[in-house]
Parts: sequence; C-alpha cells; structure tokens
Amino acid sequence: MIPSRARIVIIGGGVVGTSVAYHLTKAGESDVVLLEQGALSSGTTWHAAGLVGQLRATQAGTTLVQYSAALYEQLEDEVGLSSGFKRCGGVTVARTEDRMEQLRRTVATAAAYDLECELLTPEQAGERYPLLETSDLLGGIWLPGDGTANPTDLTQALARGARQRGATVVEHVRVTEVLVDGGAVTGVRTDQGDIEAEIVVNCAGQWAHHLAAQIGVAVPLHSAEHFYVVTDQIDGVRPDLPILRDPDGYTYFKEEVGGLVVGGFEPEAKPWVAPDQIPYPFEFQLLDEDWDHFQILMDSALQRIPVLHDTGIRKFYNGPESFTPDNQFILGEAPSVRGFFVGAGFNSVGIASAGGAGRALAEWVLEGQPTVDLFAVDIRRFAQFQNDKAYLRARVTEVLGLHYAVPWPNREYDTARPLRTSPVYERLAAANAGFGSKMGWERANYFAPPAVDPAIQYAWGKQNWLPWSSAEQVACREAVAIFDQSSFSKYVVHGPDAEAALQWICSNDVAVAPDQTVYTALLNERGGYESDLTVTRVLDDEFFLVASSATTERDQDWLRRNIPAGLDAQVQDVTDKLAVFGVMGPHSRELLSRLTDADLSEEGFAFGASREIQLAGCTVRATRITYVGELGWELYVRTPDALGVYDAVKEAGADLGLVDAGYYAIESMRLEKGYRAFGRELTPEVDPVEAGLSFTCKLGTDIAFLGRAAVEKAKAAGPSRRLVSFALEDPDVMVWGGELLVRDGVAAGQATSGAWGATLGAGVGLAWVQAPDGVTADAAYVRAGDYQLDVGGRRIPVTVSLKPLFDPSGEKLRP
Repeated sequence: MIPSRARIVIIGGGVVGTSVAYHLTKAGESDVVLLEQGALSSGTTWHAAGLVGQLRATQAGTTLVQYSAALYEQLEDEVGLSSGFKRCGGVTVARTEDRMEQLRRTVATAAAYDLECELLTPEQAGERYPLLETSDLLGGIWLPGDGTANPTDLTQALARGARQRGATVVEHVRVTEVLVDGGAVTGVRTDQGDIEAEIVVNCAGQWAHHLAAQIGVAVPLHSAEHFYVVTDQIDGVRPDLPILRDPDGYTYFKEEVGGLVVGGFEPEAKPWVAPDQIPYPFEFQLLDEDWDHFQILMDSALQRIPVLHDTGIRKFYNGPESFTPDNQFILGEAPSVRGFFVGAGFNSVGIASAGGAGRALAEWVLEGQPTVDLFAVDIRRFAQFQNDKAYLRARVTEVLGLHYAVPWPNREYDTARPLRTSPVYERLAAANAGFGSKMGWERANYFAPPAVDPAIQYAWGKQNWLPWSSAEQVACREAVAIFDQSSFSKYVVHGPDAEAALQWICSNDVAVAPDQTVYTALLNERGGYESDLTVTRVLDDEFFLVASSATTERDQDWLRRNIPAGLDAQVQDVTDKLAVFGVMGPHSRELLSRLTDADLSEEGFAFGASREIQLAGCTVRATRITYVGELGWELYVRTPDALGVYDAVKEAGADLGLVDAGYYAIESMRLEKGYRAFGRELTPEVDPVEAGLSFTCKLGTDIAFLGRAAVEKAKAAGPSRRLVSFALEDPDVMVWGGELLVRDGVAAGQATSGAWGATLGAGVGLAWVQAPDGVTADAAYVRAGDYQLDVGGRRIPVTVSLKPLFDPSGEKLRP
C-alpha cells in the first residue's frame, strides 16, 4: 500500500533520488515518500561505472564531488551498509601537447581549490599504473583523492539511511503523472493510486524529461547508448589499482574483480530513443551489443593497455544514459510550477555528483532557494525551446563526445544550430561573422576579413580570430563600432506597486525620475548575486529591465518569487520584441546625430539617461550607457524596425570608421575597464563588498532591500578577498580565465575572466586575491604583494590593481 499523502514525494529510486531522500531526512524532514517504478537502482544507476573524480572545472562543482566522496566513505559506519567506496587515486595521461597543457592547467586549478594533484612524467605514470604503455605519452597527473563506488550498494545504503530517519521507500510503483493545480504541484498519480503532496522531486533519470513535459516544464535531456566492457582477470590487477583516464584515446579503466572495466566517450555518440518512447518496464535492462560502434574505444584501449590483446571479455554493457544540451546536470525548482523540483541529466557523472547534488537539492527544497552556488546546473538556465526532441537528439551526439575532448575555454557547440537569430543575422553573416551561441541565440563573436573562413581554430594560446577582434577593439576605442546585442534579456515590470516591488528586490535605489537608468544587483538573503542588470524607469508604474542573454528564465523567476505579498506588480518578458544595437566609441555621438534631431550632447543626454527618440525614421529607446568603457548608446528598437535602423547606422557611419564588432571585443574591453560579469565575477556566493560594487547598494538610505543585512555585515567585517584587475607583463601569453593567481609564491586566488586587451597590448582580466586565514584583504595588503599567473604551468608576472587598468577616472565616458 502506498500512502495517500506526504509532504514530499520523490520520483525515482536511483542514486540521486535516494540521496535527496537521505539528505531530506538527515535535515529532519521525515514526511518523505520515494517511489521507484522498478527496484532501487534498476534504471540507469546499476550499470554506471562508479567513478568518483574529485576535481571539476569550478570551485562549486569540486565542492559537490568532494562532499560525495566524504559521504560515501563514512556511510557504512552510519547506516550499516557499504557503498563500496574506495580511494584508489586516479591517473590521467596525455598523448598530445594540447592535452598536456590542459593537465598543467588542471594542476594549477587543483592548487586554487586546495586539492592535492601532482604532475607526472610518463615514467611516473607507469609506476602508478604498471599495465600502462607509456612510450607515446607526454606525461600525466595523479589525483590521490579519486575513488570508485558500487552504484547499487551506494543506492541501497542511501535508501537505508533515509528509511532509518522515517522516509517511506516504495518499489514497483510507477508514477504516471504529476498533478498540478493553479501553477503548483498537488501530488502524483501512480498505477496504484494518487498521493497528495506539497512538493514533488523529479529524480526519474532518463524518464524525467517526459514526466516534466506533461506539465509544461522543460527538462532538456536525451538518452544515448553508453558502452563499456568487463574483462577477465588480469595478473597484476589489484583492488587498489588507480582509475586510469586516457582522454586522447577516449577511454577510462578501473579495476573490477581482478579484471578491468574498459569504457569511454566516443567522439560521436549514438542517441537512443526519444524521451517519450523509452519502454516500460525497463528494469536492470541493457541494449544490444554494438561492437562496431565500440571499436574506436577498444582499439584505443589495446594501445594503452597491451595486456588486453591476450585478455578475454567477460561482459559487454550497453546501457542508456541521459545527457543535457550543455553537459551539466539539472537541479532546482521549475520556474513555471511551484513545488516541482528536478534532479536529473547527470551526463555519466551521477555517482560522483549524487552525494553533493542530493544535499544541495534537499537544502533547496527545505530553504526555498539554493544555499550554495548552483548557477552552472540551475534548471532555470534552460528555456522551453531547448526541450525539443529533434534539438536534443542532434545535440547529444556531440555532448557525450566532448566529455574527453580538450576543453577549450571558448568551445562552441556545432550541432542544433542556428536556433534563435536576431533581425540582422543575415547582415552579420554576410559581413563574415564568426558566430557563437548563448541561450540559443546566434551572436557574432568577431568578424573575419572577406573570403577568410571565420571558423575558430582552437588553441590554448592566441587563436586565429585575435587580430580581427583586436582591430574591432581599436576601432571602438578610436572611432566607432556597432554591436548587435539583441540577445539581451529584456523585461517590463509594471503595475501600481512596481516601484515598491523593485525597491525590495534591487540593491540600488530605483526610485528615480522617468527616463533614468540605474545599474543594480539582485541579491539573495546571504548578500550574494542572483543577477545584475539595468533598470530604467519608463513611467511612474513601469520599469524596463535589461540583463544578460543567459539569465532570461532565471531573472524572471527571481523577480516573480520575490515580489512581496500584497503588492500589485507584474513581470513581462519582451526579449523577442526588441532588437538591441550598441553604438560605441568617441564618434558615436556624431554618428547618431546624423540620424536624429534629439539633443545628444553631454548637457542634453547625460550618462544614465534613457529616452525615446526618433532615429532613422523610427521610434527607438536610446540609453546612454556602456559595457566597453567608451561614449555610447544602447538602442532598443522594435523588431520590425531593426533592419532599417541597422542599415541606416551603417550608412551614416561609413566615413567615421564604423565597424561591426562582436562579443569577443566586448569581453576584452570590459576587462580592460574592470567591469564585472554575472556568472564569472558575480555569483551567488559573492557579495557587493568583496566585488567592489557596494556603491550599487542603497546603504545610505533607510530603504529595506533583499540581502541588506548580509551586505551591512560584510561591509562591517571587511572582505577576506578582493577582486583585482590584472595585466600580464609578457604580451605573447594568452589568458582565458580560470588560471591560478600566485602572490609572493603562494596560491592566492584564481582568474575569473581573461582576454586579450588590444588597447593595453597585453592579456588582461579579473581575479580574486584571497587573504590568508580570513584576514581582511585591504588595499595595502593587495598592493604589497608580488603577483604571477600560472598559465599552463608557466608563472607569468602580472600587474594587479584595485582600479580599472584602462581609463580609471572614467574621462572617456564623459566627452
């Protein structure tokens, strides 16, 4: 018998669902029911390889998997069942110089996260892994904290822990529908009756997409066939043999019962059926063997572990696993249905991530918002259009293969494009733009010369597009450039209480006169950033908000959730209704004055002003603002008028040196100017004080705002880290962000962003400087240090500054 009601129902008894149940009950919530359509772990968990790597690309991701390993290690003592976890360490090897560069960067990243990681010679790699063929290797790394777990044992142990604290775990009950009323969940329908619930947590693995789609929630994931084999026993294979990863050969190896698991991530994956066509029942099932598809992995494995030539294969596993469009898993509460949470799409890292992800999702359920930085995996990074089955099928073929590809810092996806285009897309393509993609939008990153292939040639150093982007930067600094920024997220907040609502949600004072623009943060209760954006007052009861392209769904959800009860204010998405052109540079005023009778002088149109003007025969909203540190305006143009306005600007600026410019130029110039970016410098665990942006908080007033108490506390205590601008002293070195910052020979922080600054003639960026032992990182402390940046294992001297490196006084903004 299933219960008729529960406060929380979890769908899915795999490792993630049981982890959520375990952590909910550990936090004191016992009114939890977990439903599994088969037996626990019988969907995709049971055939996972069970690797538990300790290092991820971000601090937040690394913290999650470190917690997982620590949890699995002590679980048996707590619940009486073993997770099968063992710390055997991990060896990753490199066949190419590009891969070796990545591994050197990995060692520096580990140092930034205080994680043990050692660079190895080929001979040292062979000592760590005696079966290894090393003659073609350039080196490797050793991560002693890596380990493996038994997926089924781990799931059972987590389930027992949940049961011991009061959760009900029911197997062989299939959820057929999530019940919703008035935009909130009310329970679930099963093949054995309905269960009322306040909260439903969808941890249904590859079934999660279809369950969510039934109630209009996007959970973009698609299954792919995923392969590995288990060999017969091999002499010299011991239980403590490390994990071996050979990413240039697409393969990994781990010990199992005296033999080896040999698996990998082939360059082009094999998608399985559509998310709504997964058969039922599908319990402890595998797909048909496909030796032809596995051949590229097996050939590589034979090259790396020669003894496999003489070793038999005991079992071929082909088990489907689900992958997301960006290779990151999905966590969080759906923005469109209150009380509906998702933990799914773990991209073959479910065992490593489940402990930390389960805790994070349980805390989100109980607290009503994330308690840690989950930006990279937040469900709100996706929109409904990304739930399309054809799009997902095309993308999964690429995403799985990128698991072991060299992780270029500016890697663009090739599949399922284009999706969303601006009104001037064809004009930009004709101008030979090199496009990137953000939130489905095709955006010009740079413009190649005529008849030159604009495709990126990836490299760790300076890439082929750099001279073209540099020329765009120079033109913007010396003349004028036009940027198509139509992908900006754009919202209208309106209603009788719009001002009161935004005064609470925004850190800055938005009670300004109409046609004024304010830059502000949206903060959580901890004082951390949930977004940063501009707010323009249009009317007494209407405000126009502009934010980054990637945060459309997230921002709207945050705004709607945080409008205080009883206030009459609505949020409307107008992103697709308006194109945006940034016209920037010292000649921008002269150019636009040729197209309008409006007064664009310093006296008539000051910085931060915004008003509707007639330009090229169309009504546009012009806002005097900049993200590149130059005189300029952002023009918000009705989509039907966009092409005409763009053409008029191009014609009027032809003799002023006007150029088309792209997002790579914006990135370079904003870093020369020290401007922060959400998702890079500004995250949910960064407050305005340490970010150097406390001036965006209305602390000089008595106006309450979300996060105010935390910001006041941070200001009183003083920051333990400071965000600094830096420039490399060697102009031949390229910087991308993520590099280790060293102060007086000791790891002190990490670059958040990096780019080539053409004006300064150097690699530039922003980085954290962390004071030891939490001591306040005052200006004197920052200035006293001698700094270097670890760029692929080379220590490059850098100059750091708490002020912008370019135009620190802001004179160029007020010509």
